[in-house]
Amino acid sequence: MRSTIARTDRYARGSIVFHWLIAAAIIVNLWLGIAHDSLPKGWAVMPLHKSIGITVLVLTIARLAWRLGHRPPPLDRTMPAWERAAANASHWALYALSILVPLSGWAMVSGSTVRRPLDWFGLFPIPYLPVSPAVGGAAHEGHEILGYAMLALVVLHVVAALRHHLILRDSTLVRMLPILRVPTPR
Repeated sequence: MRSTIARTDRYARGSIVFHWLIAAAIIVNLWLGIAHDSLPKGWAVMPLHKSIGITVLVLTIARLAWRLGHRPPPLDRTMPAWERAAANASHWALYALSILVPLSGWAMVSGSTVRRPLDWFGLFPIPYLPVSPAVGGAAHEGHEILGYAMLALVVLHVVAALRHHLILRDSTLVRMLPILRVPTPR
């Protein structure tokens, strides 16, 4: 029989699904974006990169909408105040970059003087944003800078989660894992 008591120590299933879908898409897209010049030419890397970017944008907006009705579990009160503040700031920075990186890429493509087809995994077209070539050029620089900021923040996020799990041995990581029970290391 299922308990009717809501668990407050774990994220809601929807939050967990959004987290891992977005995380996987971001990691793949960071790799594609950084390594695209060294990948085989026949791979159609940039159309895939663009489709994944639009997916990250849509999933992030959906996750933020989800979060309005599903508050995350509170951070451990034994955690120092600076660490709770850093966790909150980094989470909101990840949300912001998960919107700004795809938007800057979309603006870059939209403002390009060479119009290549823009679609979502070849299934349907995506309209161009109404931006000038000057805005497209600025978006290109912004996309690269924001992409590297995203990479740094993702690395920081992973290192912090592993620190909590392996060094501090608390339940911070376990709260977001998609499996029901994971023992905290002792």
